[in-house]
Amino acid sequence: MDIVIDLAKISEFLSQPAPILLKQMLLTVGWIPVAIVLLWGFKELWLFYIQSQWGATQKHVFLAIDIPRGNEQSPKAVENMFSYLAGAHGSINLIEKYWEGKYQLSFSFEIVSIEGYTQFLVRTPAQYRDLVESAIYAQYPDAEITEVNDYTEGMPTKFPDDEYDVWGAEFIQVKNPAYPIKTYKEFEHQMGDPKVVFRDPMASLMDLTSSLKKGEQLWYQIILVPTDFKWPEMGDKEISKILNEKVKSKRNIADWIIDSVMGVLNVFSEGVYRLWGDTESKENKEEDDSLKMMNLKPKEKKQVEAIQEKVSKLGFETKIRFVYIAKKDVINKPKVVNGFVGYIKQLASLDLNNLKPDMDITATSTAYFFKEKRLNRRKNSIVQNYINRDSSAGRNRGLLNIEELATMWHFPVESVVRAPLIQKAARRKAEPPMSLPIAAETPAVDLMEPVFEEEVETNEEPKTVPRAPAFMEEEPKKGGESDEDKPKGAPPDNLPIV
Repeated sequence: MDIVIDLAKISEFLSQPAPILLKQMLLTVGWIPVAIVLLWGFKELWLFYIQSQWGATQKHVFLAIDIPRGNEQSPKAVENMFSYLAGAHGSINLIEKYWEGKYQLSFSFEIVSIEGYTQFLVRTPAQYRDLVESAIYAQYPDAEITEVNDYTEGMPTKFPDDEYDVWGAEFIQVKNPAYPIKTYKEFEHQMGDPKVVFRDPMASLMDLTSSLKKGEQLWYQIILVPTDFKWPEMGDKEISKILNEKVKSKRNIADWIIDSVMGVLNVFSEGVYRLWGDTESKENKEEDDSLKMMNLKPKEKKQVEAIQEKVSKLGFETKIRFVYIAKKDVINKPKVVNGFVGYIKQLASLDLNNLKPDMDITATSTAYFFKEKRLNRRKNSIVQNYINRDSSAGRNRGLLNIEELATMWHFPVESVVRAPLIQKAARRKAEPPMSLPIAAETPAVDLMEPVFEEEVETNEEPKTVPRAPAFMEEEPKKGGESDEDKPKGAPPDNLPIV
């Protein structure tokens, strides 16, 4: 049976004048993409409204974490902590998403330096507070966790400001998030003193935060959004690209239509090739592709192995922000900004992935037209997005696994990092041994024995009186010093205990 295609009507339709042709195409099929764009815009506006309403009802708490003195825990402990927090992920159905406005809540792990006082903090939804505390205590039993107020309160949010200036930016992954950055394992050495085998990348950041002067503040946050187990598919696709394999993607209606049209064209082109005597077979092409898998360059082999290792661990969608805010008479951008960028560059693996400040959209740096106006708008945006801990504003979220996150945010190893102004727990806590018998209750003062005895000169016979341990004695105040005078590194006023 022969198939006859009449092209007369198509030719007649295409031969019409351009204005009539465009009008008829718009009336027949041209309205479809316009309608799709309008529906998509309406959906996004509705989601923004309903999610804003639901998000306003969610309460968050700030937890200040005092690292234990003499901490020798490697970042592996924080990696385990992040894996525990992945339990906060939950599935959201269509009704909860589009009618109630629910979305996946996030955590914000932060490091703040206020005039040299350095503090590690976690901002968590109130409902996950127990989860966060359990994760920390499981790895650091001697840590002390205290609820505090938001340290950003009272700082300017509109620029230009008469007293303060600011520099800030989001840090984004340069390549596909499937490629990993350098992790803490690559800072470990096999030779040397066991105490200095690990060269902590946090050392440079802690030195920078401790060097800030009065009127300077450094804010650093990593927002974590728990995700599901589907993200490793991104790594599989990237590996397939390196190996020149065909990637099968999920098909929707539009893909089905396009594939059908392309299938007809392929059949037509195949017939033309056979007519002109093309003898190259499909089998030979597939054989050539398979041979490429055995001829990967060393860089490509390393990339495949690194991607495979990254996707083997839990991951979080991430948003990284840095803000340096200081009074105009003391601001020192070359030291603080370039110092922080230098800390981030330690984690660069140029043949895999690295992080860089987003100079195109979020960084407070502009050029060419309307520089001052655009600069102030960027300053307002980065500060407000930081204070709101907004995981969706700015650039698209990246994706880091728990090993990469533990490299960027962990408690410094004290044998390596010498930063005296990091807030630490006062002393180690220990439980009494089980074999210790319990005596009758006695006031603590009676139980305390003198550490040493000192003589008291009187007219009577010399006698001794007990003296309290040194840590209970009050240090004598220096001349002219009041209780309000704060030494460098004292807790700031905008970080009070709740």
